[in-house]
Amino acid sequence: MSHPKSVHPHNAEARLEMLTVINRAIAGAAPVEKPPYPRPQPLSAAEREEQFRDRILDYRAHYTRVPLAELPQAIAAALGRAQRVLVPAGIPADWLPAGLEQLRDEPRLSHAQLDRAEAVVTGCAVAVSETGTICLDHGAGQGRRALSLIPDLHVCVVRENQIVQTVRGAVERLGPAVRAGRPLTWLSGGSATSDIELVRVEGVHGPRALHVIVVAE
Repeated sequence: MSHPKSVHPHNAEARLEMLTVINRAIAGAAPVEKPPYPRPQPLSAAEREEQFRDRILDYRAHYTRVPLAELPQAIAAALGRAQRVLVPAGIPADWLPAGLEQLRDEPRLSHAQLDRAEAVVTGCAVAVSETGTICLDHGAGQGRRALSLIPDLHVCVVRENQIVQTVRGAVERLGPAVRAGRPLTWLSGGSATSDIELVRVEGVHGPRALHVIVVAE
């Protein structure tokens, strides 16, 4: 004998809302106006940077804030012992410490060559303070998606003026990249997943470690 499956209250509410919308549409009723998209109290640039830092640290990622003049030293410290480093086109040469084996994706590197890389250094398109998310639109200084997914360490440089408060703000900034047909990658900490027993495993779907360096304006 079969038994009816229990439905989570949230799922039941969502189902009811969906069926109500369908029934009203079939009946020709006017759609119900939904409340406007919630907008948080605006934060200052300093408050956004502090919120962003807190979220990054919550994800067990590393966070450094430096003036532009100290960026090369910060990148060297973030790379640690990594020597074979992927460097996308558009990364300024003076950002990188001497002595690295720079793997340039020009011409395009093979999968085997990418797999040899110990780290990657990229910029970003925009970052979201409320979620601690970094968005890559794979423009200049970011490279194709594989470059930021295969190495075990991702060092990402974020300019302070690239930090927006909300996901909506990030989506608005990413509009030109979307219209140009470029892919987007959204990163919130290093790659981590867990199995049914909630055992955390890192580095399965991307870099195990993320080091964010914010460049002060």
